[in-house]
Order: sequence, then C-alpha cells, then structure tokens
Amino acid sequence: MNQVLNGLIELLSLEQKSDNRFVGTSQDLGFPKVFGGQVIGQALSAASQTVENRAPHSLHCYFIRPGDAAHPIEYDVERVRDGGSFSVRRIIATQFEKTILVMTASFHIEEEGLEHQDTMPSVPGPENFKSELSLYRAHADEIPEKIRGLLTADRPIEYRIVENQNPFRPRAGIGKRHIWMRSVDALPNNPFIHQSMLAYTTDYGFLETALQPHGISIGNPKLNIASLDHAIWFHRPFRLDDWLLYVADSPSSCASRGFVRGQIFNREGLLIASTSQEGLIRKS
Repeated sequence: MNQVLNGLIELLSLEQKSDNRFVGTSQDLGFPKVFGGQVIGQALSAASQTVENRAPHSLHCYFIRPGDAAHPIEYDVERVRDGGSFSVRRIIATQFEKTILVMTASFHIEEEGLEHQDTMPSVPGPENFKSELSLYRAHADEIPEKIRGLLTADRPIEYRIVENQNPFRPRAGIGKRHIWMRSVDALPNNPFIHQSMLAYTTDYGFLETALQPHGISIGNPKLNIASLDHAIWFHRPFRLDDWLLYVADSPSSCASRGFVRGQIFNREGLLIASTSQEGLIRKS
C-alpha cells in the first residue's frame, strides 16, 4: 500500500487506553493548528470502536479550541445509549486537559425502507482534470517557502477540482465547487476505515467554497479562517478508493461566518453522504 495512505490509516486507528478512552497522534501539515478533519476522523474512529454491528449514520461536532499539531489528542467516549436499533456516543477530544472538540455520533443497524435522493450533477468525469496537487506544484513559486514542501508533497487523498484555477489568485464566482476525490491506493475492506477517512476528507477545502464569491485565496495573509462546527450524514455504503464527487455550495456568508453544505455521490450517481459546516471568516 502507498506509504502516505498507510500513514493516514494509522493516524485514524488510535491507541486504546481503556474501554472508553483512546489517544491519537497529531499530523503536522505545516501549520500550528491541527487540521479539523483529523480530529473529526479520529473522534469517529474512537466512537466506532465502542459499537458492534452498527454503522455510523450521522455525526455533529463543535470545534471548541484549536488543537496543537505537535501533541497527541485524547478521546473520551461516553456510551449515551444502546437501543434496539440505534447507539449514541458522545466524544470529547482534549489536549492539556482542555476540550478542543465535542462530537455526538449515532449508529444504526442495517435496515431497508423507502428510498429517494437528489440527482447527481452532470459534470465531466475525473479523467478530464488534473489533480489539485499538480496545481500546487505548478504554482510552487507562489507558496511561502516555509510551507512549500508540505503543500507540494505526496498526499493520501487525490482531489481533482472541476472549477480548476490558480488557488493563490482565484477569480470571484458563484459559491459552488465540484471536487472528485479518492484515496491514492486501494483501502482494506473495513467500512470503518472508509467512514473515518471520509470524515477526515470532508473538512478539506470545504469552507473555501464560502470564499469563492469574493475571489479571496485561502492563503491571504489578512484572512483568519477556522471551522466552527461540522456535520455528516452517511446515507449509503461506499468506498473511498473509488471516485466520489463532492458537491459543495455556500448559500450564505455574514457576521464573519460562512455557511457551506455538501453532497457526496459515487460514480454511479448514488448519494452516499451529506455534510454541512459553519466557519469563522474574518478579513482584516
């Protein structure tokens, strides 16, 4: 397996200290703050290890404090309820005995029922676009030297953005993005790995959608941007080592907060997950 991808699997696996307590290492992406997707993915991983024969169908979390990328994170899982069909878990992520994230996750047995879904947007397939990584490498001279190596390094997840443009000199446009994504190599046949890794991935570039109507780069030195909350609903089984289309839009931004929502489809057009997030957007 690809070494970088294997590193992400290990990052999300966690070390179990007791029945309800887990510890995860932190990933250094070149910034002092921990990537929010890492904490989401690890918290879901911790909760999943306390549930049997049920898959996560939703999670809702609040980012309380920024995490320190140089130190591990502790996850305490409260077994709120195990009912006949659903199990609910509350997860507290801490560093230095201070809460950095609070999550509630719900798990459901496999059931059949009524079905309908939105139609997948008609966009060209991933083979028509270059990877986001190739764009960063093509514009490496515009990346600050201290983080240039990290942004142009190999990644565990490949992203191909339909609305491709220079990420450092974006054009103002509508608040909508279409992103093809998949792992760079095959993943094990363990649904919890795919679910926790998708949770990790959904936070990547999501809030940037709220910047598109304003033509502001995520790298703008006058910009202060941070996730405030995040929610995911898992609708159908999926594999992250097959191409998925992440459709994100931002219907509102005001009061220094941007709101985004997303739908994730597989190549067959099935809606496999939905997401939403509000984030801080301050420009000095």
